[in-house]
Amino acid sequence: MTKDRRPTLETVAAAAGVSLATVSKVLNDRADVSAATRARVQRLLVQHKYVPPGRPMVGRFAGGRRLIDLVFTALDSPYSVEILRGVTSGPMDVVVSSMSDRSGSRPWSSGLASAGRSGAIIVASELTPLDQRLLDHAHIPYVLIDPAAKLPEPDVATVGATNWAGGLSAARHLLGLGHRRIAVIGGPVAMLCSRARIDGYRAALESAGVKVDPALIATGNFHHIGGYQAARGLFELPDPPTAIFAGSDEQAFGVAEAARVTGRRIPEDLSVVGFDDLPISRWVSPPLTTVRQPLAEMGRTAAEMLLTMIDGREPHGRQVELATELIVRSSTAPPPLPAMESPGHATLARGLH
Repeated sequence: MTKDRRPTLETVAAAAGVSLATVSKVLNDRADVSAATRARVQRLLVQHKYVPPGRPMVGRFAGGRRLIDLVFTALDSPYSVEILRGVTSGPMDVVVSSMSDRSGSRPWSSGLASAGRSGAIIVASELTPLDQRLLDHAHIPYVLIDPAAKLPEPDVATVGATNWAGGLSAARHLLGLGHRRIAVIGGPVAMLCSRARIDGYRAALESAGVKVDPALIATGNFHHIGGYQAARGLFELPDPPTAIFAGSDEQAFGVAEAARVTGRRIPEDLSVVGFDDLPISRWVSPPLTTVRQPLAEMGRTAAEMLLTMIDGREPHGRQVELATELIVRSSTAPPPLPAMESPGHATLARGLH
């Protein structure tokens, strides 16, 4: 050890039985190292809590600010920007990365200890057993925002929103306007939040005595193209929907484009509800009715939880769900009257008698 008790590369190399050059290659994610050697060196780097010279120990800068990783599945949507805005509002310095930008066999978690990180916030992704083991061995706390495919263990810190209640409120709003042919476009089927929103939609229809039509349940990807493609398919049904709950604001924008190219007016011919309440949602035409998911607040809450854990204290709760809220704007209205019941047809019918 050096005088500040930092482990050195020599310590790690000796324990691994390899050269300093090999350890350096592993640290720099070089490809010319065997998988077995890489795994052994990574494990020892974590065990010895190696921090490169010049970096503060335990992820702190001189002023006491923490350095954390904010890891997204992909940085390709306004959703990510809102989460980032919330995380960076706190007293920490943030390194932002995307799993889609990472290449090679090295797990993203293996570099946190060697890079001097205090902790990590992982957004809309899945923490693999290897990731969890590496972070736990390095004593690096972490928080998941919107965990992706399965419920995490009770001791894993998570932040999410009341997705089921949001789906329920969206469908109830459309039912209250008189719609009965209500479609839903979810996100990826593996994602917990998407399944919860669709379950809320189902519950609303069932409680209103409206049969759930499987043909009206479509799958998207939470992006514009997913909403557009799913809506085009729904419009081709023999009895198309009069309303669509899009499952995300971006998908709702895709639905609006599909409506435009097929000659449908919103909300006269088709009502649309989104989910997220992105800042742009109030400025599109017509302004979007949506379920507000407090994205920036989710980021702030995750950052506060992580800071508490970094300081060795227990957060008030390890599974936090923030409330959603239906925001009614101009993209929803009662369904169009059937042709035989339209005002013009009624006037003509009276004139024939």
